[in-house]
Amino acid sequence: MKLVSIDHIPGKELEVLEIVKGNVVMTKNVGRDIMAGFKTLVGGEIAGYTAMLNQARQMAVKRMVDEAQALSADAIVNVRYASAAVMQGAAEVIAYGTAVKYKS
Repeated sequence: MKLVSIDHIPGKELEVLEIVKGNVVMTKNVGRDIMAGFKTLVGGEIAGYTAMLNQARQMAVKRMVDEAQALSADAIVNVRYASAAVMQGAAEVIAYGTAVKYKS
């Protein structure tokens, strides 16, 4: 499945299917939250949260692609990501875009 952040695929004529999305809400365990709290005192990257968000993005993209494949899409254009804090230590990540088929 081709994923692009632009609204077209060079050299291809596209038939628009519909918007597809995938989302996930993830949290780290209490032990990691405590360690992250200590990290805020000295500054720097909180590697546990970086890893959590990377994993969440991968899961959201997989769910988006699964939805597009169910439509028999060839690609997803205009792919975007968004995230939001749901509660302390938990974040939602959503991936969305437009599923398209290549015109013959």
